[in-house]
Amino acid sequence: MVLGIESNIDSRILALAIARMVDALANSFLVVVLPLYIGSQLVSLPAFVGTTVQIGSIPFTLTAELLIGIVLSLFGFLNSFGQPFTGLLSDQTGKRKLFLLVGLALVAVGSAGYIFFTDYLSIIFMRALQGIGAAFTIPVTVALVNELSAADNRGGNFGLFNTFRLLGFGMGPLIAGGVVAAGPYSMSSIGISLEISGFDAAFIIAVAGALLSFMLIAALITDPEQADGQAAEDISIRVRNADGSGLDPVFALGVATVVMALGLAIYAPLANSINARLDQGTFLFSLQFGATVLANVLFQLPLGRLSDTYGRRPFLVWGFVLLIPATLAQGFLTSSILMIVARFIQGIAVAAVFAPSLALAGDVAGEGESGSTLSLLTTGFGFGIALGALSSGILVGFGFATPFIVATVLSIGGLVLVYTQVGEPPTVEQPAPTPGD
Repeated sequence: MVLGIESNIDSRILALAIARMVDALANSFLVVVLPLYIGSQLVSLPAFVGTTVQIGSIPFTLTAELLIGIVLSLFGFLNSFGQPFTGLLSDQTGKRKLFLLVGLALVAVGSAGYIFFTDYLSIIFMRALQGIGAAFTIPVTVALVNELSAADNRGGNFGLFNTFRLLGFGMGPLIAGGVVAAGPYSMSSIGISLEISGFDAAFIIAVAGALLSFMLIAALITDPEQADGQAAEDISIRVRNADGSGLDPVFALGVATVVMALGLAIYAPLANSINARLDQGTFLFSLQFGATVLANVLFQLPLGRLSDTYGRRPFLVWGFVLLIPATLAQGFLTSSILMIVARFIQGIAVAAVFAPSLALAGDVAGEGESGSTLSLLTTGFGFGIALGALSSGILVGFGFATPFIVATVLSIGGLVLVYTQVGEPPTVEQPAPTPGD
């Protein structure tokens, strides 16, 4: 069974996975709700919206869509750039649990703020607060999964963790649209009638998700003994191997992760163009968008476990081999069904790369350096998502296929990088001893 959970799995990893699923579900609500909220009449937008400015000789209109893009990408950029700092600090202090709780508290406060503040600048501030909160939680969570894992089950544990996270991320947008559309909600308590809008209901669910994750972490997670503050004293990124023979494998994987995430993120901002090109409605688009999430949910765990047995590198290489045609095809397909297939295959490719990448980084991370080492990959993923969301809207102006062609070319570069610079870590290459040894 793909989603089967072994009975001997560390309960703390399962608790982390469930907490991350709840948090991801709540946060992914906002990916759907915030564009609708900002585009409604409930939010006060700046006076310059709708005006046109000259950039050189090119006129550029300041639209509400631009403001929405800024809000959505701000979260990704802030959490990406913050992760190396928070990862290092959590290594140095060994206070993984404290960082998680602070981050979840910031996410909850940001979600609650949307209920009370309805001007655009306040929304920017709340989203920035959530981005900073995510910078506290993401590298620390993967560091904990790494430190609670052994070399022979690290891939499976990261696969399990990512499966739960993606379940939450995938369910959030599906539920969010229904929550908003079904509002307002009328509630009566002690004879007092209270009406809650669909938007406020969604924000309340986001707050509740962050608080539930907070309680799970507070009750079930303790700092592992190996998180003892033996990290490096700075956040300088090791680009090359110590012997100068090539790129550091974790750095190479970080760059490849940016490319992989960028190719994944270019799809969503093109919703209107894709629906017009394929002559389809929003339901089919949601199926196409969700196909990559479904593939990740189905394949993260088994591929992660297989990488424990057969090594990390084969999955990294073949994941990128599969990613290239799946990404390119999306720029040329004219069938909604074939687009679902291409998106599903792209999701399999991402699953083949991401869990083994995290496991490999964990394999080579030094004692007490999990946060700073693995943050290179989580930073790369967040940065790639933010960069993809911004770039696709610009590149599509040169033709519908252009964003997909650019992402494909970058994916080829990622394949070359992984093939030439990433080897198998020694802990995975060594076979398990037989009973007679």
